[in-house]
Amino acid sequence: MLKSRIAIMQFFQFFVWGSWMPTIAAWWFGTQHWSGAQFGAIFSTMGIASLFAPTIAGIIADRWINAERLYGVLMIINGVLLYMATTAANPGEMFVYMLAGMFFYMPTIGLSITISYATMEKAGMNIIKEYPPIRVLGTVGFIVATWIVSLTKNETSIYMFHQAAIAAIALGLFGFTMPKVPPLGKSKGGSMTEVLGLQAFKMLKDGKMFMFFFFSMLLGGALQLTNAYGDLFLHSFDGVAQYSTTIAVKYPAIIQSISQMSETFMILLIPFVLRRFGIKKVMLMSMFAWVFRFGLYSFADPGPGLWMIILSCIIYGAAFDFFNISGSLYVETQADPSIRASAQGLFMFMTNGIGAVLGSTISGWMIGAYFTTKVGDAEVIHWQGFDGVWMVFAIYALIVGVLFAIMFKHKHNPKELENFHH
Repeated sequence: MLKSRIAIMQFFQFFVWGSWMPTIAAWWFGTQHWSGAQFGAIFSTMGIASLFAPTIAGIIADRWINAERLYGVLMIINGVLLYMATTAANPGEMFVYMLAGMFFYMPTIGLSITISYATMEKAGMNIIKEYPPIRVLGTVGFIVATWIVSLTKNETSIYMFHQAAIAAIALGLFGFTMPKVPPLGKSKGGSMTEVLGLQAFKMLKDGKMFMFFFFSMLLGGALQLTNAYGDLFLHSFDGVAQYSTTIAVKYPAIIQSISQMSETFMILLIPFVLRRFGIKKVMLMSMFAWVFRFGLYSFADPGPGLWMIILSCIIYGAAFDFFNISGSLYVETQADPSIRASAQGLFMFMTNGIGAVLGSTISGWMIGAYFTTKVGDAEVIHWQGFDGVWMVFAIYALIVGVLFAIMFKHKHNPKELENFHH
C-alpha cells in the first residue's frame, strides 16, 4: 500500500512537468510568435527557482511544518499559477507566472524524495533496493503526460497548461493524505551557515573539487537545451511538404519521449560503468554523449534522417543520467559525512541553478541574435548544418569535455564505491 502511494506521488510529480516542459517552445514560437531571448528567460525560471526555493523549503520542512503538508500546499499553489499562466497576454506576464510557479514546484522535487525516504524507512523497507523501481515511475509519468499532450494535438495549444494545472492541484491534495513526516530539526540549533547548508562551499577550496563543480556548472548549461528546443526544432519541418506527414512532425513530443525511455535503461548501467571506468571517464562519456546528441540533430530530418533523431534521443539517456547520477555519487564519496546533504545541494545549485540559468538565458539570446531571420511575418531559426544552432551546442559540449579531460585530475579508485550497494 505504501509503495503504491509513493509510486502515485512520483508518477504525477513528473507528469506535471512533462505536461508542458517538452512542448512549451512549440507553443511559444509557433502559436504566440514571441522571441527567442524572451523564451530563454522563461526557461531560466527553473534555474532561478533552484537557486533559492529548495533550500528555503528544506529549512521549513526541517524546522516548522510537516513535509507532506508543505508538499501539498506548494503543489496546489503551483497548479493555480500554471492555470493563471494561460491568461498571460505577453511574455512579461508569462515570465512572472512561470517564475512564481517554479518557486513553488522546484522544492517539491526534493520534498517528494524526503517523504518517500522517511516513510519507507519508518516502514522498515530497504530504500536502496526498493526506491529506484518506484522512482522510475516518475520518468514514466513524464512520458505519459507528453504523449497525452501530443496525441490530443495540444503541443502548440495553451491546454497543455490546463493539464499540468489539474494534475498539480490533484497531486497537492493527494499529498495531504501521505503518512506524516514531522519536522525533526525543531529542537536543533546550529549557526545560520549550518542551517542554510553553506558549509559545503568549503569543498571549493580543494582544487580538484573546484574543477569538478566548475565543470558541473558548465555542463549544467547544456542539460535542458534539447528539452527546451527539441520539440520546436521538429515542428520547424511542418512547412516542408516532404516531411509534413511524417510521424516525427505529427507527434514530435512522442519522438522526444524516447529520451526519457532511454533514461530508464541507462540508470541501470551506471553502477557497472562507474565500477569499471571511474568517475572521470563516466563524466567524459556524458560530455561526449552531448556532442553526439547535438551533432546528430545538426544533420537529422524526419524522413530518411529519422534514425539520427532516434539515435540522438537514445544517447540522451547516457548524456543526462551519466552526469547527474554519477556526479551525485562522486560528491557523496568526496564529502565529509557531516556535510553530505549540503554537498548534494551544492551540486544541484551549480547544475540546476547557475548552470541552467546561464544555459537557458544565453542560448535564448544567441538564437534570437544570430540564428533567427525574418521571412515575411514569420521568424525562421537556422537549426542545422555546420553553422546552425545544434552545431554550436555540440562544439560547446566538445570544448567542455576536452577541457575537463585535461584539467580534472582524478585517478579511479574502485574502493571509493565499495560502500555503495546499487
